[in-house]
Amino acid sequence: MASDGFTTCLWFDGQAEEAAHFYVSIFKNSSVGKVVRYPEGAMQPAGGVMTVEFTANGHKFVGLNGGPQFKFTEAVSFMISCENQEEIDYYWTKLTENGGEPGPCGWLKDKYGLSWQVNPARLDDMISDPDPAKVARVTKAFMAMGKFDIAALEKAYAGE
Repeated sequence: MASDGFTTCLWFDGQAEEAAHFYVSIFKNSSVGKVVRYPEGAMQPAGGVMTVEFTANGHKFVGLNGGPQFKFTEAVSFMISCENQEEIDYYWTKLTENGGEPGPCGWLKDKYGLSWQVNPARLDDMISDPDPAKVARVTKAFMAMGKFDIAALEKAYAGE
């Protein structure tokens, strides 16, 4: 892989290639790249996938089949900034299907346990508004949500 920026390495317990194809199927500007297999005498069975390079939404990743020692936690999440409710619904549905878990305030875990935040792009403007009453209303509204509802956030922002 070229040294032109950062590559995020994601540790899996045998599902790296499957996960790479899953993420590539969801995001535009995505592809699966080189797959490296474990050699004879390695910590894992020979011929099994050791690493898989992939790009999801233009971001470079390496999936590593390192074993069961480490799991994903909410301490690291990927944020998806969505322009409209259709995008929020799409990513929420795709990332929670087949074993993913919806969470509070726009957070979810996919079927591999990786955390995502599916947010309306406009939310940053709303919660940084100089009017503290608007910020309080929007914050109260989103704290009660799982998947974000942009129309409800806009109503809270407007004081309706």
